[in-house]
Amino acid sequence: MEGVEAEGRTVSEATDNALETLGLSREEVQVEVLSEGRPRLLGFLGEPARVRVTPLRDIASAAAAAPRPEAPPVAEEELEEEEELEELEEEEELEELEEEEELEELEEEEELEEMPPELLRRARAPAPAQPPPVPVSEADVQAAVDVLVNLLRLMGVDATVTPRAPETPGDGLGMIEAVLDIDGEDLGILIGRRGQTLTSLQYLLNLIVSKQAKRRVAFGVDVDGYRRRREETLVALARRTAARVRGTGRSITLEPMPPNERRIVHIALADDPAVMTVSIGEGDDRKVAITPTR
Repeated sequence: MEGVEAEGRTVSEATDNALETLGLSREEVQVEVLSEGRPRLLGFLGEPARVRVTPLRDIASAAAAAPRPEAPPVAEEELEEEEELEELEEEEELEELEEEEELEELEEEEELEEMPPELLRRARAPAPAQPPPVPVSEADVQAAVDVLVNLLRLMGVDATVTPRAPETPGDGLGMIEAVLDIDGEDLGILIGRRGQTLTSLQYLLNLIVSKQAKRRVAFGVDVDGYRRRREETLVALARRTAARVRGTGRSITLEPMPPNERRIVHIALADDPAVMTVSIGEGDDRKVAITPTR
């Protein structure tokens, strides 16, 4: 069973580092906290947080290939913490569904700044390898379509839902079963600022379908080709910024991005020998820095 151990200033940052290395999303892995770390006091006695992240497909393969050992008892405390965390995540995502429509181009929001010299010593995270295709269940796909159609109906949105196979990293190629395209008129309300509402809708869909199927499933949701346009903009931005880095020899830090968008930038520049990419920051402020190779 393959897994990745990673470090960070917090458990969240360590988990993000491991997810970028694997090229997977949080819903597709099991996270084991090895150490919660200790904050530094006046620059001393600090200890990084450490986690071990294992893809769920590897766990399932190992379980199918070997006799199932007796599961160790799980502490009631851990179960309560997991349930509380899941409830909090559901509440946060549902709140984001109420955000007003605001379509903004990445070009207008772009904030470039010189990368601090101390960050030049950081090693680049390896480019995510192309994962194997995800097995597709027609029953799961139909269930996802039905759930999404019902959600749109309850929201009072008149639109059609069409499933298709993922084609690009921005689609979630190798990570999801299918993309559900929503087509209609005046659907900006489903996208939200920087695609946050669309991300929330996708999370809610996967949560409902996973509970119906009694196992984790993963589907992507797109509205009028928004994600494809966003991916094209990110790739163009990454290549243009890399050209500036090559020309000036100075590092540039892009605006904060969610993990799936940072992955697109990493993949877009993975084969460029003149630059390297690294994710810096933590939480919602995590961003990609592009720096010349030295």
